[in-house]
Amino acid sequence: MSTVTNLLLGGVRHYTRRYAPKYKDDSGVRYGLITYFPKTPNHVDPPIEPTKLFMVQRIKKLSGTPWWEKEVMSQLHLDGKKSDVAIVKNTPETNVLLWQVKHLIKVTPIKCPDGIPKTASLNGSYLHENGTFMVNRKVTIDQKRIDAIDEYKKDWKKLDSETLRKDLRLKWVNPL
Repeated sequence: MSTVTNLLLGGVRHYTRRYAPKYKDDSGVRYGLITYFPKTPNHVDPPIEPTKLFMVQRIKKLSGTPWWEKEVMSQLHLDGKKSDVAIVKNTPETNVLLWQVKHLIKVTPIKCPDGIPKTASLNGSYLHENGTFMVNRKVTIDQKRIDAIDEYKKDWKKLDSETLRKDLRLKWVNPL
């Protein structure tokens, strides 16, 4: 079948099945179902502490991808803009989802150099693009500002964007 026929009939990107060759080499170290091939026979990996959270960013568009990959992306809440970012837990269930769409996303482990913050101390926190979660303890939010924001949200006289859009549309349609 030609490329044009594939595009007209299906249009699914990367759907060819490629099977990995089975090697007869038994020099690998077996960990459960995974065979690991170290660079040297006496290679020892350094001990690492896995992170608890991942920052996942979509790097490719979803048009032309199969429906099951779009479904996984919607489960991860990455089906909106291309620059969307999601924070997910490092659990086996989410790792399976991330593995299914690994060619569409960029996964960055979140590191907390100051330790994991408590819920009361999240004021002034910032997540960098490299996955570092920083908390600036000097930044505090004044309680008067929080009360003023709540009062503004409850005010019925405010001109929010939705009210303005409706009123101006009615005036445009019915000018008299």
